[in-house]
Amino acid sequence: MAADFAPASASSGIGRSELVRLTAAKGVTNTGWRWLPFFLPTLALAFDSSTAVLALLLGVAEAGGIATLVAGRWLDAGRERSVIMVALGTVIAGSLVALQGTIWSFAVAAVLLGAGSAFVAVGGHAWISARVPFDRRARFIGVYEMSWASALLVGAPIVAVVITWFGWRGPFIAVAIAGLVAVVGVATIADRATTGGPPPVPQVRGRRVKLTGDAWLIIAISAAIAMAGLTTIAVAGTWLDEALGVSTGGVGLVAMSFGVAELTASSSSSIFADRRGKRFTMQVAAVAVLAGLAIMSSAGSSLLVGAIGLLLFFLGFEYAIVTSFSLVSEAMVEARGHVLGVNTAVGTVARGSGVAAAGILYERFGIAGPAALSAIGAGLGLVLLTVLARRRPDLA
Repeated sequence: MAADFAPASASSGIGRSELVRLTAAKGVTNTGWRWLPFFLPTLALAFDSSTAVLALLLGVAEAGGIATLVAGRWLDAGRERSVIMVALGTVIAGSLVALQGTIWSFAVAAVLLGAGSAFVAVGGHAWISARVPFDRRARFIGVYEMSWASALLVGAPIVAVVITWFGWRGPFIAVAIAGLVAVVGVATIADRATTGGPPPVPQVRGRRVKLTGDAWLIIAISAAIAMAGLTTIAVAGTWLDEALGVSTGGVGLVAMSFGVAELTASSSSSIFADRRGKRFTMQVAAVAVLAGLAIMSSAGSSLLVGAIGLLLFFLGFEYAIVTSFSLVSEAMVEARGHVLGVNTAVGTVARGSGVAAAGILYERFGIAGPAALSAIGAGLGLVLLTVLARRRPDLA
């Protein structure tokens, strides 16, 4: 598989160094955003609030991703690098704003961090999709999305240690510094598409584009899966702390273990999605999500049962969401950036709705509340994937 990412590859405009820098930049933004829900109990004390209120603010902050609606024209004009660098600047700004320690500064920081993460994601997907053929694209996007797992595998344990040593402000400062390094890394990427590799696929430029019904169908699939995942993830840290008795340090270790699971799922998408079929393997992953949610809901106070359910849930969600990006990127090749931007915006609304409801559902029904909403999202995604199989058999 290493040959697939070799710098001299003749079938791709992206070499190993470029992919590593893009992935590292996304890892910074993912960590800046993802560590928050896992440490809500700690942050609730720091910002003199409750986990329910902070979860609600994180849900509202997800709305920052709606701004990706304006990114389509820039991306289709080949300005992926600019989009990514501006987004990194937003993450840096959000981390610095949070240092003020008020509930309002948390709200503003959350919006900036959420928006920055969304723009880096859509910018990277556009960069890769314009330069890598569809039959190999899941390999590259799978590697790029390993950064999502690294936010738990690497970022969460570091955050736990930093909080223990330096207090709650430490992670925000660390993310800001890492963001500056990432900006430099992206700025120095050599665009292989203009230095010997194949040119990006021509895009529609300078005019509004109407999405097709099939494009909306694929966007709905990705959004349903996103809601299924983020709804339960938003309260996972609180559930581990309150129901299963896991300490702050323990939450960091648990998050790291599930980062391993997510990394496994992302790498599996990179390896198997192109070979076994993107759509079919997503259906299998959606079933895994439903099974994991059922186990979590029946865990009671058993850490072992809860961990097994959360593990299966994470594996299924990560595989399905990562693989869905490849389908979205091929929904309308002539306006790929526009479709990716709309997909991120719609996914933002779906995720935000789930996250905003998660805290309320958890306080009233325990983990069964957000798990039920996640199950609805996963079930809807499963049904829509079946519809897609009939409408677009070419997107296997």
